[in-house]
Amino acid sequence: MAQKTAVEKTARKAMPAARTRRRLRSGTVMLGGMGVLAAALSACGSDPDRRCVDRDSYDYLNGYKVVADRSCTTTSASVGKDVNADWYYDADVSDGWADDGTFSRSRAVDRGGFGSSSGKRGG
Repeated sequence: MAQKTAVEKTARKAMPAARTRRRLRSGTVMLGGMGVLAAALSACGSDPDRRCVDRDSYDYLNGYKVVADRSCTTTSASVGKDVNADWYYDADVSDGWADDGTFSRSRAVDRGGFGSSSGKRGG
């Protein structure tokens, strides 16, 4: 039988390392791709944060008073006219008050989400 040349020996030793490098790269790409996909799906598929607030309770320092969600989900006839309730989206909430949000659901979706460069506090 013929003796193996030095090139053949070197090539065989290098093959497992090359396979390992390829697997690591593929695994890294796969994990990175899955992370990006998960972030995109969660940002696009979810509704913006919303709070039920009394529109008539606005205070310059605090914002709108947060009320029970049922005030926004039931008809005004069953709740009574003592609360002018509506959904307030993407707001900063503190101590029962919501501020820096919007009553427009579509604006709340446009302000955030995957790839958005606009901040919550615009000018």
